[in-house]
Amino acid sequence: MRCVVLTLCLAAVACAPGTGPNQTLDRYGSALKNHDFGAASDLMSSSFRGKVSRDDYVRMMRDNGREVNETADRLRGKKGSLEVSAEFEYGLGDTMRLVQEDGQWRIATNPLGFYDQSTPKAALRSFIRAYRLERWDVMLRFVPNSYREKTDARKMQAQFTGPSREQMENLINTLEANVDEPIIERGNDARMSYGDRYTVQFLKEDGAWKLKDLD
Repeated sequence: MRCVVLTLCLAAVACAPGTGPNQTLDRYGSALKNHDFGAASDLMSSSFRGKVSRDDYVRMMRDNGREVNETADRLRGKKGSLEVSAEFEYGLGDTMRLVQEDGQWRIATNPLGFYDQSTPKAALRSFIRAYRLERWDVMLRFVPNSYREKTDARKMQAQFTGPSREQMENLINTLEANVDEPIIERGNDARMSYGDRYTVQFLKEDGAWKLKDLD
């Protein structure tokens, strides 16, 4: 499990000078307005700075002057509602968002979305979860329509627990170890390369992503 990471969401665009998050946003807006991009970079999180170097940040800001000035104008001197939230990452990259209400932290994420298929990555994680929990009926949701009439929950179970069980377990283990690999989307098709030579092919049907091929 990973630790809680605080994030900030502006409901209106803005902030006023103050303490805590408001003060940080005001300092950031001032740094952008003055084109002091080094100081602005210092206000970014360590995780961001681990991905984007200070030099790269400064260069990107200089190359996008109009956008920087607009952001600074939106941030500085304007009042807006500020929501402080937290995001907790667990399991196969699942996240749970929390918000503060009346001084108490409350869960804002839908806790019932166990088998999300809204994106290829979500579908892959959901597929692995269904396998781990032996929800063969749920695994059928990830089968493309062209194959759907040829299988059922019983056949799905036999495929993953029959003579090829060890091979399938190794495949799922490899998938889980590479679940955060980049996925390339092209319209209703997507693919993810993983391991030394494998590729997952995804297909979007009826608004849901499915797994067309695992290797």
